Amino acid sequence: MRMDADELIETFEFLGDWEERYRYLIELGRELPPLAPEAHVDANKVRGCMSQVWLTHTVQPGPPVTLEFQGDSDAHIVKGLIALLFKLLSGKTPQQILETDVNGVFERLGLESHISMNRRNGFYAMVERIRHMAADPAFAAR
Repeated sequence: MRMDADELIETFEFLGDWEERYRYLIELGRELPPLAPEAHVDANKVRGCMSQVWLTHTVQPGPPVTLEFQGDSDAHIVKGLIALLFKLLSGKTPQQILETDVNGVFERLGLESHISMNRRNGFYAMVERIRHMAADPAFAAR
């Protein structure tokens, strides 16, 4: 299920304390569809993450053309962060993805001060990878 930024923030606020929010993130990660074994390759690996993270996408023909993301990680919290990103960005057009202020949403969720610096850096590396996918010049022609 996709959510916009306000829905995600509302859900986090409803959960209350950070122990519940971490559990929610872990549960989101468990709900991710499995990434095909053949997608666990170096080309799909996200650099800048301490954990192992793989991201890939499929293009859904339009109009308008949208992107669907798939991913996996070997760390539960990171897998939850991946799921959170997908809820926010999957199913959007490349332009909508590029216009989404993911960093602002991350801060509004309170994640900036509640996850480690290494996980924050990894999260931002995932965001950059997704933005890179959305910025593919091939989409400008569609």
